[in-house]
Amino acid sequence: MFSIAGDLQVRRIGYGGMSLTGAGGWGEPPDHTAAKTLLRRAVDLGIQLFDTADSYGPEVSERMLAEALYPYPDGVVIATKGGSVRTGPWELHPDGRPAHLRETCESSLRRLRLERIDLYQLHGVDSAVPLQESVGALADLQAEGKVRHIGLSNVGVDAIEAARKLVPIVSVQNEFNVGERRSEDEVIDLCQREGIAYLPWRPVGKGSLSRSRGALGRIAARHGATAAQVALAWLLARSPVIVPIPGTLSSAHLEENVAALDLALTPEDLAQLSQYRLSQLDARQLARQFVPPRLRRVAVTALRTMRRSSG
Repeated sequence: MFSIAGDLQVRRIGYGGMSLTGAGGWGEPPDHTAAKTLLRRAVDLGIQLFDTADSYGPEVSERMLAEALYPYPDGVVIATKGGSVRTGPWELHPDGRPAHLRETCESSLRRLRLERIDLYQLHGVDSAVPLQESVGALADLQAEGKVRHIGLSNVGVDAIEAARKLVPIVSVQNEFNVGERRSEDEVIDLCQREGIAYLPWRPVGKGSLSRSRGALGRIAARHGATAAQVALAWLLARSPVIVPIPGTLSSAHLEENVAALDLALTPEDLAQLSQYRLSQLDARQLARQFVPPRLRRVAVTALRTMRRSSG
């Protein structure tokens, strides 16, 4: 268990709500009934932290959560984000203007059927708006009772420290997984030192870490587990403040994700994973780096076909 801000007690596997939309965070999920059934199953399995954003869909993910779970069971924590605008699949743009943050927060309250949002997170830093103004807007919403706690997403240490001078920051949500670590050690160390929840998004690499290959595959076979479970267990072992939020529309994967809480990696396992990285030929990573958002789905398919042909 982890206690966010000392008063939101959650199990250390949550649920990432971008999966409740169409491809690239755009539009409706393929099967509404199945998605709502899966969310209720997540509660049955003990998941407590549900993370979403107004830009997922946009608006779709928040609406689906409310339709499936309201009235929310005791112990369920709803976290959402504002400060970005989605204009199409894989197309997300920052908007940290105070007026926009107020509008999106109040809209999220209505869609989620809440009087107060447990955890409201700035979705990213808008270079066109001083961070102090964006965070100040969240502080105003908190003072008005519309937000219980404030978090940040897609930020580095400097932004976290600057925000903490204005308001208590209780969570940080950045991309982080065993194959895509970037320069997160400093951020995670800060979070652990200050008791700030660290919520890694894309904790199994958008599915790229669910394939049994290399050290992941060998360790998974040794434990009778899946590669995705090993990837999640590595995150849980990395720091006690880490609460992964994998998303899925598969009931089987949902159950596997929760079962990762019981997978204890050995020191030998962790040593083998210490140097693990995604292949430089990973299709999704290449597409994200070099291909315009609207063409990424086609590019991923083409790259994977090329790899199979060459292998």
